[in-house]
Amino acid sequence: MKRLILTVMLAAATVAAACAQNYVVVNSEKIFKSIKKYNDAIAQLDTLAANYQKQVDARFREVETLYNNYMAQKSSLSKTVQQTIEQTILNKEQEATNYQESLFGSEGELMKKRIEMIQPIQKQVFGAIEEYAKANGYKLVLDVAANVNVLYYSPEADHTQAIIDALKEEE
Repeated sequence: MKRLILTVMLAAATVAAACAQNYVVVNSEKIFKSIKKYNDAIAQLDTLAANYQKQVDARFREVETLYNNYMAQKSSLSKTVQQTIEQTILNKEQEATNYQESLFGSEGELMKKRIEMIQPIQKQVFGAIEEYAKANGYKLVLDVAANVNVLYYSPEADHTQAIIDALKEEE
């Protein structure tokens, strides 16, 4: 009976040890930052965002100027003219807000450009991670850049550099 229990425990320990080796840890942020094309795309997107922000700021400055001029003249204007100018200011403000949304919104120009520039690089990186995992028999890949709940992992489990090396071989 003791031999049977020891055999079962040994088998369970062996299975547990074998299962424990079927995962790998990578840092996708580090992988992306190692790719020149990604860094160039991010720099272009940052420049584009800054240019868009200048355009949006100019529109809101125009609204602010209209408002300040209106407030300075308000006491000398008739009620009808006041209402007309107030409506004009509100319309300009709404136009500026809509313009801002068209550039920076979830379906705005900047997001479209980001998808166009970054998505192919993401596909390449995720494909390389998948190929690496399959080639080395890993069943699970954990991304420590995206998961703030990872409290500890052994440096031996981190295969980020291997993925970076594999991507550089593809270039």
